Amino acid sequence: MRVLNSIADLRELARRRVPRAIFEYADRGSYDELTLRRNRSDLQAIQFRQRVMRDLSQLSVASTMLGERVTMPLAIAPTGLCGLFYGDGEIHGARAAQAFGIPFCLSTMSICSIEDVRGAVSQPFWFQVYLMRDRGFNQDLIARARAAQCSALMLTVDLQVQGLRRRDPKNGLSIPPRLTLRNALDVATKPAWAARVLLGRRRTFGNLAGRMGNAAGLTTLSQWVASQFNLAVTWKEVEWIRSLWPGKLIVKGVLDAEDARVAAGLGIDALVVSNHGGRQLDGAPSTIAVLPQIVTAAGGRCEVWLDGGVQSGQDMLRALALGAQACLIGKSFLYALAANGAAGVTLALEILRKELEVTMALTGCTDIRGVDAGILSTRVPDAGASG
Repeated sequence: MRVLNSIADLRELARRRVPRAIFEYADRGSYDELTLRRNRSDLQAIQFRQRVMRDLSQLSVASTMLGERVTMPLAIAPTGLCGLFYGDGEIHGARAAQAFGIPFCLSTMSICSIEDVRGAVSQPFWFQVYLMRDRGFNQDLIARARAAQCSALMLTVDLQVQGLRRRDPKNGLSIPPRLTLRNALDVATKPAWAARVLLGRRRTFGNLAGRMGNAAGLTTLSQWVASQFNLAVTWKEVEWIRSLWPGKLIVKGVLDAEDARVAAGLGIDALVVSNHGGRQLDGAPSTIAVLPQIVTAAGGRCEVWLDGGVQSGQDMLRALALGAQACLIGKSFLYALAANGAAGVTLALEILRKELEVTMALTGCTDIRGVDAGILSTRVPDAGASG
């Protein structure tokens, strides 16, 4: 039996178990994938200070996010198409996160609907929205999230226009999946994946049912997305969202200190430093490179979390040392989900927590809430020079 003890192991298993179009939707980035690679390389370039002869008998990675206790400072980011990586994938992810004691955020572009997931779990989860052209649709989604008792709303702000992800159109990614001569053999070699997806509750966007009136004439997911998102939105829209949503509000997609300063001034509860996993503006800096200046710009007015490139407990600790209060995982979650459903996600979380605990101990730290830049021996990569 193969030993799985890293996110890289789960990634490789996922690559073998799902069709290429689905795997590369998660795995790849936009254009030349410079930013995708920076997210990883800049994190890995940060070195720790090894400390010895410390009392490590009381070690804790427990923390809080939005005032709620979490077993470690990590949440599962909103990721589209989970139900195509593994049948009923959103439900598997939500259940695994709930059992582990961390937040799960459901994407607007999920396969299972808000109601599907709410009916399958016993505790509230978060819901993510985009600002679409149809305001009535936004209002409806937010109302559904309130009815499902979602505990936080995450507004993604970096997808007004979609970056060119060259692999998706080449792979013919569509919703629902199309069987073509090009991908028929690939699908035929993955019968377990096909059976799980076919037996799942849905094979199209559960939250968008009844709203994709023109979907039949669109050949790719990218085309549909491009037809929906609103180029005219500004920060004023956050005030409108606030008028509809009285609960915790998170803004995801901030990569610049000036934007962080504006966002934090709008009374949000958390902002996520994110470049959409290297899937939007290629040539942008890594998230870890800009994290310190964004933490400074936020000025304690909201929590600051990091998303992008996190594939180990060491990555989490690097981000926390540079001022993040928590991290999000997207690609790592999808690898784990594709590899083995809820069990795969649970294994990924166990791997991340163990790596976090061991790395903390070897840097002489005993409480995750007290981690700071003193555990590092190198400074963060320069946002203007990483390459």
